[in-house]
Amino acid sequence: MSAAISLLAVLSGCNSSNPSDSMAVNAPTAEAVSPVVQANCPGITILDANAVHRVYAGGGNDPAKLVYQASLSDTTRSCSMSNDTLTVNVLAQGRLVPGPLSKPGRVNLPIRVTVKDGDGEIFSQVTNFAVDVPAGDAGTQFIFNNPNVAIPNAPGGASRQTNVFISFDEGGAKAGTKRGRRG
Repeated sequence: MSAAISLLAVLSGCNSSNPSDSMAVNAPTAEAVSPVVQANCPGITILDANAVHRVYAGGGNDPAKLVYQASLSDTTRSCSMSNDTLTVNVLAQGRLVPGPLSKPGRVNLPIRVTVKDGDGEIFSQVTNFAVDVPAGDAGTQFIFNNPNVAIPNAPGGASRQTNVFISFDEGGAKAGTKRGRRG
């Protein structure tokens, strides 16, 4: 304990508020500090037209033949960047509700993540996301995660024109052509 106190006393003597210390011959040099620059991490928009995915037995849209319904509700993201790439980790919360013809088991939800810069599409990927349908009438929540949405990086991050869209893929619907909401 006394050794620790002695060490603190010696170290505290190194920190002086005396202005003449900075004029000393062997004055300590300041370390170079790189400024912290925060990149623009584009927000995520859920496309309203494709925020709900329904599967019916035998096709059609008869509510009595509904197998399950899935929906996307909330989103968040985080970004990391290198010199050339801004990687967006996209997360979305969803809910899966069994229908009258539901059976317990695993289903694949076709979730599309699209990135547009202005009018140009720079990333688009569909993930068949596995979710377990519970037995009975109770629904279940799920968290979709795609940590590899890589887009070109500009100084300071993505341009202010860059937007990330998420939806269920319903036969190749184009992102950005439908109204959406920010999550």
